[in-house]
Amino acid sequence: QAGTAAQAARNRNAAWAALRAERAPLLDGQPTAAHRSHFNDRRLAAQQAQQQAATALAAAQAELAATEARAAETARATRETAEAQGVAEARLAAALEAAGMTGTDLAALIALPPGTAESLRAELRGLDDAVTAARSALEARKTDLQEIEEQGLPAEDPEALAARLATLEAETERRAQEIGRLSAELARDAATRAALADLAAETEAARAELEVWEAVNKAIGARSGDRFARIAQAITLDVLVDHANRHLADLNPRYRLRRAADLSLQVEDRDMGDSPRATRSLSGGERFLVSLALALALSQMGGKGTFAGTLFIDEGFGALDAGSLDLAIDALETLQSQGRQVGVISHVEAMQARIATRIAVRKEGGGRSSLRVEGPGV
Repeated sequence: QAGTAAQAARNRNAAWAALRAERAPLLDGQPTAAHRSHFNDRRLAAQQAQQQAATALAAAQAELAATEARAAETARATRETAEAQGVAEARLAAALEAAGMTGTDLAALIALPPGTAESLRAELRGLDDAVTAARSALEARKTDLQEIEEQGLPAEDPEALAARLATLEAETERRAQEIGRLSAELARDAATRAALADLAAETEAARAELEVWEAVNKAIGARSGDRFARIAQAITLDVLVDHANRHLADLNPRYRLRRAADLSLQVEDRDMGDSPRATRSLSGGERFLVSLALALALSQMGGKGTFAGTLFIDEGFGALDAGSLDLAIDALETLQSQGRQVGVISHVEAMQARIATRIAVRKEGGGRSSLRVEGPGV
């Protein structure tokens, strides 16, 4: 059995070798899987090309339909244009017949320069005016003649009438020359208007700029400059009030300044719900603190943002009550604690008692006085 099986195996190997030898010339010796893949790729490419061709065919059919629609629309527009042309030609022929003109006359008029028609119209208007004036003068002369004939022969002698006639003829000649001059000026004006047509855009731009300046003049313009001055003063007063309120917040936070109408000042009382008050309603000490805040604000505005290093106050304390005097002295001491030198000129004893270092001025008689520095360590 083993020998039989071995012989069968050899026979099968021999048959397989014979089949391979027979298969070798087919498909260039390549395996069938490669040829199958190649033919499958070609089949897929053919299907894709067929789809692209179908898409191109659909697009071409749509384009054909659109082209046919446009052609139909063009044909319709051509027919309508031909009909409109026929109507226009009929109207033109009727207008020419009514005006007593021919096509040649119309062509000659069209060939004229653009300004010729306007100049001819101006000349015709001048001639019409001259004819109207001449007819009016003629009617007036006829009326005068009729009145004279009804009155009989004139009382003047022939020499006087001849002189008057010469004067009238000279006046007539002068008026004729004036009419000619005015006609020439009208023609020049028409030519000038045509030449200045290109300046319309510049005129519109100038008019727009004029409107801007007129708006500015309406807002702040005045012959005396008062309106603009009041606007500048109001802005400056707003800045001054803002600076003063910053100082007033340190001196007496109860009050706050604000600008009222006509460049006046009011005081807002924060303890009374920010109700406005007139500055004259403040007490002496409160008014002193408000004035001090305004003075500091003025010194800051005048010094380009810097504070005055030294401050002198001359009197103003004699009318203060004890509470207001304490407020004023506390405010001055606050300024001194901020690095400012504060000098006070006063005769109030309570004020002198609160100031440690003083310069006392004493009278010696005979118009002479002496100075003496008083204070701790002196």
